[in-house]
Amino acid sequence: MTTMTEASVREFKMPDVGEGLTEAEILKWYVQPGDTVTDGQVVCEVETAKAAVELPIPYDGVVRELRFPEGTTVDVGTSIITVDVSGGAAPAEAAPAAQAPAGAPAAAAPAAQEEAPSVGSGRQPVLVGYGVATTSTKRRPRKGPETPAAAAPAAPAAQALQSELNGHGGAPAAVDRPRPLAKPPVRKLAKDLGVDLAAVTPTGPEGIITREDVHAAAAPQQAPAPVEPAAPAPAARPAAVAPAAVSYDGARETRVPVKGVRKATAQAMVGSAFTAPHVTEFVTVDVTRTMKLVDELKQDKDLQGLRVNPLLLIAKALLVAVKRNPGINASWDEAAQEIVLKHYVNLGIAAATPRGLIVPNIKDAHDKTLPQLAEALGELVATAREGKTSPAAMQGGTLTITNVGVFGVDTGTPILNPGESAILAVGAIKLQPWVHKGKVKPRQVTTLALSFDHRLVDGELGSKVLADVAAVLEQPKRLITWA
Repeated sequence: MTTMTEASVREFKMPDVGEGLTEAEILKWYVQPGDTVTDGQVVCEVETAKAAVELPIPYDGVVRELRFPEGTTVDVGTSIITVDVSGGAAPAEAAPAAQAPAGAPAAAAPAAQEEAPSVGSGRQPVLVGYGVATTSTKRRPRKGPETPAAAAPAAPAAQALQSELNGHGGAPAAVDRPRPLAKPPVRKLAKDLGVDLAAVTPTGPEGIITREDVHAAAAPQQAPAPVEPAAPAPAARPAAVAPAAVSYDGARETRVPVKGVRKATAQAMVGSAFTAPHVTEFVTVDVTRTMKLVDELKQDKDLQGLRVNPLLLIAKALLVAVKRNPGINASWDEAAQEIVLKHYVNLGIAAATPRGLIVPNIKDAHDKTLPQLAEALGELVATAREGKTSPAAMQGGTLTITNVGVFGVDTGTPILNPGESAILAVGAIKLQPWVHKGKVKPRQVTTLALSFDHRLVDGELGSKVLADVAAVLEQPKRLITWA
């Protein structure tokens, strides 16, 4: 038996994978005590207030202990895993913390352990699905009766797909049993529904497990749920839980822990609502010409394959309004008692995701052409839906658009994203009777609502911005003369 010295044990601490984050929840462990790990290998997936992130280990060795079970929220800077870097075997008596009940205290760290650098000290954390250097998780042989021979290795195409879905490049990971093929959102769904992916029969191409497969596996345990539930409204989303996974058993109440994105959203909205004096103005506008332009742009060869919809032109209209009224694009520096005028626009787009409301932003949106803006919007929406939005993508926003109209809502009074001066809510576009050229005709109509920080923006400035957005949407040819 190899004896380990305390100097050979390295502690890997929970890093700050975003600016100023103080905690993260351990969603999934990819290793167990006794596994061999190598520098850069992903060992766990964690969820912060901003994103789901995979954490790579920064050294080679053998896993000695997992200090917290899955589902535990851990403070940044706390040791979450220890690794023996001497090459010796992990002690047999070391029980994995991941098998302890949720909330159980971690074992005390040895006093003489040498502190190892965390991911936050120069190593870039890896987002779910984005990939790191390929490594393999090797189980140490265990004493006991012989087990049946392993099944034949998967075909090269399936191995490559396994590697891609696991977020790694190169060769697939060598494990005792292949990791089921499923994308990160499907894995999250399975976790929420309590479904073991290894027991799910895949129906997707190349053996990929789909959302339908997960729902089918969970069906005997719960009432049927729609495969693709409609995204909830950003301003009124209930606590981020999987409704289908909740079994009420006749209970009159269910308590859901507030953590992750929901906790961060709640704190941010309370802080914003009671720090910045909000003013909201409304305008109802005929957008019939804008809708016709959307149809025409869908046929434009320069926009083929890009996301062309009303939101694209609404975003462009807001950017034009900011150019004509630059004072709207500012922030309030309380410490310095200064107004900071921004000469760039990082345009936030509020997105409802399975994890909750997030607001990624398009960097330097003011400099983008219409095709570039369409491409950026498409990437932003796709990344948000897949749960791959990075913390950096949600930082530094200056203005935001929230499209509540996609849920059939006429309008609302949106709360400012912290640190921003204004947010535009877009209501549902509906066919309504409207006076057009002296006659009542059916026209495509919507209601816009602009909330702004009254410390920064006076009523006159806010009104001009909202009026300019409405004018562009009513007569989109103004894009040519005003842009």
